[in-house]
Amino acid sequence: MSESIQVRLATIDDSQTIVDYQLAMAMETESLELHRPTVALGVAAVFDDFNKGTYMIAQCDDRIVGSLLTIPEWSDWRNGTVLWIHSVYIEPEMRRRGVFCKMYGHLKQQVERSDDLRGLRLYVDRKNHPAQSAYQSLGMTKEHYEMYEWMP
Repeated sequence: MSESIQVRLATIDDSQTIVDYQLAMAMETESLELHRPTVALGVAAVFDDFNKGTYMIAQCDDRIVGSLLTIPEWSDWRNGTVLWIHSVYIEPEMRRRGVFCKMYGHLKQQVERSDDLRGLRLYVDRKNHPAQSAYQSLGMTKEHYEMYEWMP
């Protein structure tokens, strides 16, 4: 199936789909209903300022079936940039069909070909076992860091 999946940088024309995916992901993973206008402004901000990140799209037969956001983080330990993978959403009927694998492979090639990029990272809800299995099957490892946050 992954042969027919194409990966590309998202454009502003993909914004509505990305917003829809973010709303769906929040509801699916956290039972959280996000405020659509706020999410739309957040997605638009990424297109307005590439320093905030870059969206990628997966397409199958000219239909968007997945998206993710990469956010650059400077690593003084590595003297280079680590890309954080955020906001991954794959259409439910397309899961376990190689969509994320194709997107991850695209990112991994970017890192391998770059003089500045040092690696890929992501975080996952500790209860999201299907996602953890997918990431491990691609060679990603669970590391020793715990995540803390404060959100007002």
